[in-house]
Amino acid sequence: MPRIFVEVKHRPNTQISAPDVRSFLGGRKTGDRCLYVSTGGFTKEARYEAERANVPLQLVDMPMLRVLLVEHYEQVDPETRRLVPLTKLYWPIEQGG
Repeated sequence: MPRIFVEVKHRPNTQISAPDVRSFLGGRKTGDRCLYVSTGGFTKEARYEAERANVPLQLVDMPMLRVLLVEHYEQVDPETRRLVPLTKLYWPIEQGG
């Protein structure tokens, strides 16, 4: 069973840097899985560090977090739904013509 490591940073105006990513990855072993969530996003260098990491590392910025939340909202626990109340909206599409 893999070990899963998650780090979440709520710094809306501060991007996570390459040294932050390296620090998070320190001590990780083959088979580990990592997830780094940052509301401020990631620098280009941080993304490069994630791509070349020895263990799988998924970076999630605010736009990706929104997409994931909408995609999986039906499976989200009730407490999270209270924090982030969403309503499904149906929009008619125009038929060719």
